[in-house]
Amino acid sequence: MGDITSFLPILAMFAVVYFFMIAPQMKRSKQEKKFAAELKKGDKIVTKSGLHGKILELNDKDRSCIIETMSGKLKFDRSSISMELSKVVNAPEK
Repeated sequence: MGDITSFLPILAMFAVVYFFMIAPQMKRSKQEKKFAAELKKGDKIVTKSGLHGKILELNDKDRSCIIETMSGKLKFDRSSISMELSKVVNAPEK
C-alpha cells in the first residue's frame, strides 16, 4: 500500500502537465495545420511578421505561397501565415 501512495503525486503531476500543457499544444497544432490546408487564392492574410497581403498562388510541392503586397509579390512558406490575424482580416463586417 505504501508503494502505491508514493507514486500518486508523480502520477498527478504527469496528469496536470498533460492536461495543461501537452493537450492544448496538440489542439493548437491541429488547428494551424487545418488552417494552412484550407488557404485558397484570393484570401487576405497577415504573416507572423506583420506583412499584409493577398494570396496569388499556392504551391503544394514545397508548401509555399506567393503573396501580393502593395510593394510587389513575395514568396512565403505557409507556416509563416498567422492564423489569428488572418481570421480577423477575413471576418465579415457587422
